[in-house]
Amino acid sequence: MKTRIYTADMIDHPDVKADIKKTLLSGKHVVFPTETVYGIGAYALHETGILNIYRVKGRPSDNPLIMHLPSPDTIAPYVVVEQPYVNALMDAFWPGPLTLVCKKKDTVPLWLTGGLDTVGIRLPSHPVAQKVLNIAGIPICAPSANLSGRPSATLFEHVLDDFNHRVDIIIDGGKSEVGLESTVLDVTQIKPVILRPGVITKTMLEDVVGPVEVQLETPHDIAPRSPGMKYKHYAPKGEMVIVEGETEKVVTYIKEQITLQQQAGRKVGVIATDDLMEQFAPAYVYTLGDVARETDIAANLYIALRRMDALDMDVIYSIAFHQSVYQEVIMNRLYKAANHRVIKV
Repeated sequence: MKTRIYTADMIDHPDVKADIKKTLLSGKHVVFPTETVYGIGAYALHETGILNIYRVKGRPSDNPLIMHLPSPDTIAPYVVVEQPYVNALMDAFWPGPLTLVCKKKDTVPLWLTGGLDTVGIRLPSHPVAQKVLNIAGIPICAPSANLSGRPSATLFEHVLDDFNHRVDIIIDGGKSEVGLESTVLDVTQIKPVILRPGVITKTMLEDVVGPVEVQLETPHDIAPRSPGMKYKHYAPKGEMVIVEGETEKVVTYIKEQITLQQQAGRKVGVIATDDLMEQFAPAYVYTLGDVARETDIAANLYIALRRMDALDMDVIYSIAFHQSVYQEVIMNRLYKAANHRVIKV
């Protein structure tokens, strides 16, 4: 398959608009940027298109997809909004990186929801994503544009690595601003429940609607209500370890491990911040940025994991980020990337 590649400034051209719309309506795939990560988009109500998303990603069939819509006034045909606090959430955080899990209507088929009676809906804020949704005029499911289990794509180059010659259209929108998947919030209960943390934090949500509960995992014999709850996610190819503790002890431990691993002939990578990167030579160090610039730390995490894969690192050590305002989401992704391999020093 020859993939057609468009830049963000090309999608206003009438011929490109027509190509995007025709591709989506026919059940084929368009990869486009969102503010969180790149998404592989298909017409949400086209069964072949949706089933092919599961196929091309290698995604388990009970892992539900999120429906993307252009505006709040387009959600009524697809979901039932039961709780009075939902409108306050929409007003506060849409468009943006918040997915709301609602009771689905019969218009939403079960093969879209992993067999559940709920569906996640989101209004992305990225201008390219908004244009694609308005061009198509249909609901679009757009899970992260990565092979299932691998780090999500936040750069155009990441998408090419995974999906060039495997999808019909890829739109280059540069680097994703947020760089981590949306917060997923179940709004079918009296109290909302966080199913997947994101940069819209528990504190931010509670400032709007009061107490919010958290449920980040689901038993293996139960279908997950949100992506990221059940299956291996975000993992690099190499063995990854999170090292937690006082900074001096963390640095000492990682330096000792670098020496031991390199003596054993293994390639070693370290994920750290600007203030620590010189401590870990001669290992390859990817800095997530200035520790005080927390949005950069979040936005660069998947870039770091992808870079480790590109360099074929055998083992990867990462410092922890428990002091960040985004610690819930960053550590959630790191723990999953490391398959919960944690060393406390």
